[in-house]
Amino acid sequence: MTTHEVLELHVAELRQLFNSMDPAPFRERDLDPEAEAYIVDWAREIKGSRPLALRVHVDNGAARTEDAALLREAVDQYFRQREKATRRRLAQLFRVGRISLLIGLVFLGAALAVSEAAGVLFHKERYAKLVQESLVIGGWVALWRPMEIFLYDWWPIRGEVRLYERLGSIDVSLLPRMAEGGAVP
Repeated sequence: MTTHEVLELHVAELRQLFNSMDPAPFRERDLDPEAEAYIVDWAREIKGSRPLALRVHVDNGAARTEDAALLREAVDQYFRQREKATRRRLAQLFRVGRISLLIGLVFLGAALAVSEAAGVLFHKERYAKLVQESLVIGGWVALWRPMEIFLYDWWPIRGEVRLYERLGSIDVSLLPRMAEGGAVP
């Protein structure tokens, strides 16, 4: 039996979880930025692959079955959309990396060719070695950005994709807020 990591949220009204500026219907609305940040920060702290659960306790009004279904659907859809957007961002980064790599390799080839030509033309001049080495270094520096993308930049974005995958399958339930003695107010 797998136990869930549970986040307990307490709200006065269910609509507090959603962005008040978003005119979309309830199930398609964005989460409130503060609620979303709180949920995401909490999920980031959970290590491992244990399933996540979100328990929303509502002060005002009963936790109706249809509200619970709408909340589940809204949270699921929101984080799945975030996952898709983050995947697109990762694909865009790799596209930029491939283009940058191609440009960098062409520039490196041209810099090496010009360096060799400069060495032949100016071989007797004192500054010839400086010009040659500067061109070679400039060519290698042109590969800096693609190497940065392919070695370092994509890891954090892939981590975000995994996080949103987990949050997209979070178990969401809606409960009435319990009074101090354990009874429903």
